[in-house]
Amino acid sequence: MPPSGVGVIILRNETIPVTSELPGRISATRVADVRPRVSGIIESREFEQGSVVQEGDVLFKLDRATYEIAVDAARANVARAEAVLADANATERRYISLKERNITSEAEYDAAVAARLQAAASLAEAQAQLRAAEINLGFSEIKAPISGRIGRTLVTEGALVSAQGEVLTTIQQLDPVYADMQQPVSELLRLRKALASGELEQVDAGAARVVLHLDDGSQYPHPGKLLFAEATVERSSGQVTLRAEFPNPEGLLLPGMYVRVSVEQATQADAIAIPSQAVQRDASGAAQVYVVNAQGAAELRPVKLGRISGNRITVQTGLAADDMLVVDGFQKIGPGAPVAPACWSDPSNPDLFPTDACEKRIAKPAGN
Repeated sequence: MPPSGVGVIILRNETIPVTSELPGRISATRVADVRPRVSGIIESREFEQGSVVQEGDVLFKLDRATYEIAVDAARANVARAEAVLADANATERRYISLKERNITSEAEYDAAVAARLQAAASLAEAQAQLRAAEINLGFSEIKAPISGRIGRTLVTEGALVSAQGEVLTTIQQLDPVYADMQQPVSELLRLRKALASGELEQVDAGAARVVLHLDDGSQYPHPGKLLFAEATVERSSGQVTLRAEFPNPEGLLLPGMYVRVSVEQATQADAIAIPSQAVQRDASGAAQVYVVNAQGAAELRPVKLGRISGNRITVQTGLAADDMLVVDGFQKIGPGAPVAPACWSDPSNPDLFPTDACEKRIAKPAGN
C-alpha cells in the first residue's frame, strides 16, 4: 500500500505574541450635543441630516431681529458714554488750569477727577455690554462645535428654543473610533502572574498589535492601537475595561456595534506554536498530534497545550524544535503508517510557517 500524503511543517522556537480575544462595543471618540446658547425662533436648518459637518459650520439660524436691536442699543450707549467721558475730560482739564492759578478749591477739582473716572467706568461698562450683545447676536447662528457625522434634527423651523435648553441634534466624530472591551479580572491576574514570573514578557501599549473582528466574523482591514486599561474592576461584572482606537476612514464602524478584538498583551520567548487544526483529542479528551519520525512513519504523541495565539496554540511538552508535525491529512493515517510528507503553509498567513526548512528536510532520504 503506497504511503499516504500528508501536509507537514517543521517546528521551530520563536517568540509568540500572547493575545486575548475580547468582546467590545464601538463608541465615538467625540460626541457633542448641539444646544442653543440664546433663546429664539428657529428660522432655518442649514445641514442635511446624517451628513458630515465641519467644526464651525452653521447648523441652525435663529430670528436675529431682537439681537440686532440689542446690538444697536448697546452701540448707542457706548456713543453716549464716550460723549460723557469727553465732557468729563474737558472739565477736568479746565479745573487743572484753575487749580494751577488757585482759582478753584481742592474739593471742586477732586469732584472733576471723580466725574472723569466715573465716565470712564461707564464707557467700559457700555463697551462690555456691546460685546455681550454682539456675542449673543453671533449665537443666533448655531454652529457645529466639532467635526463629525451629524444625526437627525429634533426640532423644526418655527420652533421656539431656549438658551441651554433642549438638544437640537448630536454630532459624533467617527474617525477614529474607540473599541471598549471587557476582560475578566481572573484572566488579567493569570497574565500578570506570568509576567511577574518571567514566563511572559510585557508588550508596550503603543506597540501592541490590536486586530478587530466584525460581527459577521470578517477581519477589519485597519489595525488599531491599545490606549489604556482601567485601573479599577467593575463590581457588578468582575471585569476590567480596555480601550483601543481604530481608524475608520470608510465609516464602517458605528457607535454601539458589537465587535471582537484580539489584543496582544505579552510575548512568550522560545515557544513552539502549532496550527490549532493539527491537534486531535483521544477518548479522554487529552491532546495529541502526529509527527513524522526518522523512518518516515507517522508517530502519535501526547502533548500538553498552552496559550492560544490567533489560529495557533503553544505546546508546553511533547514536541521540540525540528520535529516534523502533520497538519493536514492525519485523518487517513494511523500510528506507524508510512507517509509521503509535503510542505504545508497557512493559506491565510504563509509567513507563519516558512517552507524552506521543510523542503530541505523532505529532500533528504528517510533515516538521514
